[in-house]
Amino acid sequence: MIFGKIDYINLLPFYIFVKKYANTRFNQILHYKKSYPAKINYLFEKRKINAAFISSIKSKNKDCFDLGIVAKDEVMSVLVKKGKTKKDFESETSNVLAKILGIEGEVIIGDKALKRYFKEKDLIDLAKVWNDKYKLPFVFARFCVNKNQKYFKSVIKGFKYKNIKIPSYILKKYATRVELSNKKILKYLEKISYDISYKEKRSINKFFKLAKIVKIR
Repeated sequence: MIFGKIDYINLLPFYIFVKKYANTRFNQILHYKKSYPAKINYLFEKRKINAAFISSIKSKNKDCFDLGIVAKDEVMSVLVKKGKTKKDFESETSNVLAKILGIEGEVIIGDKALKRYFKEKDLIDLAKVWNDKYKLPFVFARFCVNKNQKYFKSVIKGFKYKNIKIPSYILKKYATRVELSNKKILKYLEKISYDISYKEKRSINKFFKLAKIVKIR
């Protein structure tokens, strides 16, 4: 089985969970293909990977679990710097989200966005704008599979309800990578949720509907 790995800090708790809590047999047959979200979406469509957190805009009509990357309010790692419109090639959902919200500028996602969040002013948090406007959390990605559903389901079923402690040496590694303190990384992770329930599903459906409208335009 091949899993598409997006090596962003927002998924760090999930990867620690899989490594620590997944059964031995699963880990032995699981292989990773690492890339950025837009590339992972492409590999999933081509069935070169069997499971991944797929960008919400590409997850429609896919076989997805109620697990994803969710921002209840602000997210700190999906931003727009006002000015000339510039898409982030790593993203698909965030580019569409900026268009839906009518926010023009440079779209920035992932760890590079998190780094800029703490160092720059006048950055717009897209999840915050969405929440203020629609009173709903925003779902950036969903865990989708195209093969071996039974294996993946058995591994991830407990993740949403487990308090994952990140080892200090791993936390330090990622904090160093984005030139931020451990405290700021932990503050950021508090903004992320992984459970997709009623409100999250409402939000996804609204996003799909609005995305269709802006694409028509």
